[in-house]
Amino acid sequence: MSQRHGLDDLLTLMAVLRDPDQGCPWDLRQDWDTIVPHTLEEAYEVADAIERRAWEELPGELGDLLFQVVYYAQFASEEGRFDFHTVVDTLTAKMLRRHPHVFPDGSLASRRPPDVDAADSEARQVPELEGINRRWEALKAEERAQRMREAHEAPDASGSDSVASSVLDDVPRTLPALSRAAKLSKRAARVGFDWPDSRGVIAKIREELDEVEEALAEGSREHAAEEVGDLLFAVTNLARTLKADPEQCLRATNNKFERRFRHVEAALAATGSSPADADLATMERHWQAAKRNEYNDAATSSGDPLS
Repeated sequence: MSQRHGLDDLLTLMAVLRDPDQGCPWDLRQDWDTIVPHTLEEAYEVADAIERRAWEELPGELGDLLFQVVYYAQFASEEGRFDFHTVVDTLTAKMLRRHPHVFPDGSLASRRPPDVDAADSEARQVPELEGINRRWEALKAEERAQRMREAHEAPDASGSDSVASSVLDDVPRTLPALSRAAKLSKRAARVGFDWPDSRGVIAKIREELDEVEEALAEGSREHAAEEVGDLLFAVTNLARTLKADPEQCLRATNNKFERRFRHVEAALAATGSSPADADLATMERHWQAAKRNEYNDAATSSGDPLS
């Protein structure tokens, strides 16, 4: 078996790719901004491989994502800002700080004492997890506050030394819109800006849908589009109250739509037709057949065939 490559090999590879004399012309043309779209794409490809349970593809996809981190570290190293080892050190220190329940004295060598009574340990698991989540969020809030204090100490471009602080700080603007909506609303909910339960969110969804219809009745597409945005934000909040990730919910629906529409295309092709040639009633009939097939397959796999 040939010797496996290690992390140092990957860092060396990147340094050579970016070498001005011997490197790759394409890699030499890249900068912070040109790599960002690739980073987002690679992250989605990791998610796609996991959702498809394509385990044989996952090492490659994770490697592609890791390569993005190595890229940014190389840029920073070339500019004298930091290097890959700084990234690793910063991450490790942060994780140690955020896991005092695992590393009691904040060092990698420290460990929590083992649970003697397994039954007692299981009984404590749920409340302990809740406490861990609270501490995690408190530590993140403390880190945000520290960054804001540091920002206050550094004057901005206008010469002002005043920087407004918000619980919404550091929610990345480059996140997909659904994910960012979920994070923004989650942050607001932590300080009490939230509905008491999911029924309140459902009422808000109905209110926003009414406003979409009113805007359409007015004949204003611009106003209607704005109200559709409000509707999507409200639906995102419903997913949050259900502890569901809206991006994952929509990806699952996208996959379901694609699966059923491909069934429609196949069914039409079997009769020498296509969606462009068929009427809506025919396509709807095949769509409903696709749904029935899925329900029957699901029931059969669960041991409870539908009649």
